Order: sequence, then structure tokens, then C-alpha cells
Amino acid sequence: MKPIHYISGLILTIFIGLHLSNHFYSIISADKHIEVMTMLRNFYRNPFVETVLLFSVFIQIISGISLFKRSRKTAITGFEKLHLWTGLYLAIFLTIHLSAVFTGRFFLHLDTNFYFGVAGLNSFPFNLFFIPYYGLAIMSFFGHIASVHHKKMKYRIFYLTPNQQAKSILIFGLVLTLLIFYGLTNRFQGVQIPADYNILIGK
Repeated sequence: MKPIHYISGLILTIFIGLHLSNHFYSIISADKHIEVMTMLRNFYRNPFVETVLLFSVFIQIISGISLFKRSRKTAITGFEKLHLWTGLYLAIFLTIHLSAVFTGRFFLHLDTNFYFGVAGLNSFPFNLFFIPYYGLAIMSFFGHIASVHHKKMKYRIFYLTPNQQAKSILIFGLVLTLLIFYGLTNRFQGVQIPADYNILIGK
């Protein structure tokens, strides 16, 4: 179970890394975000790649929940507990997020681009849900990576111990989360939601 979970996790880490990098471009503008997304879609919306990604998500969720049940009583250290609980949240998030994306894509016939993601994030009271929902997802991703790194890394890097390296990953994740939220809710540029996406917020 663990090797399968690890391999599917590596595949998803590559995709999520690209996905978060795409969100980072929202700092520049919504148009830049969509431009980068369009370029990346040539890769991950390839039928073969998309099938591999969906299969990896399915494996990650099923194996992750199984490992959580098996290990939750034996987790002792802070990073062991972080590993378990961030994994559980990611399993829940991926289930909800993929369901929403495919509903928007195949039933509502919307382009699940920048505006699909930020419609609820920029509308009250929906943002009371979406801000912690997305924020915890990004931090859980980096928390999961940090805990795995803490477990497997045995050497210093740039004079940092494995424990310090893991904490640095968490700090990087927090900074990136704040920057992404700045881009997705940029009050200086103003996020104008196209009329087609108003259905997502009940308008």
C-alpha cells in the first residue's frame, strides 16, 4: 500500500506544483493566469496524462484513507501527526474539488479557468467557506511534503537539519499561500466575475 501511495503521490505532486505555479501568475493578472493555464492544459489535458492523473488521485484517496486508519493510533511526533491529518484533508479536498470541476466542465459547460475558481472566493458569504477551504488545501499539501521530507531526509542541506528543512517547507508554503490569495482576490486590480460564472454564486 505504501509504495503505491508514494508513487501516486509523486505524480500528483508534479501536477499540483504546476497548478500552484499557475495560480501564482494571478498576481500579474487574470489574463496572465489564463494564458499560463492554456499552455499547461496542452500537457495535462492530454487524454493519456489526464487518465494517469485521475487514476493517481483515485489511488491516493483510497490508499491515503486506508493508511490513515492504520496509522492514526501510532503517530507520536508532531510531523507524524501532521502527515496523517494533512493527508486526510487532501483526500477530502480532492474528492470535493474534482467533483466540482467535472460538474462545471461537463454539466454546467463552463471553462473551469481562473474565474471558476475565484467566483466563490470573491463573493460574500461564499468566501467564508472558500478561503479556509483553499487555504487549508495548499497548506496541507506543503505540510504533507514537509512531513515526508522530515521522515526520509537524513542529511543537512545548506547547514539546515532535516527538522529545519521541513519547517522551511512549511514557511515557504505559507508565504506562497498568502501570495496566491493576494492574486486570486487582488483588490487593487479588482476581480470582475463574467456573467456566465454567476451561476456558481446563485446569481
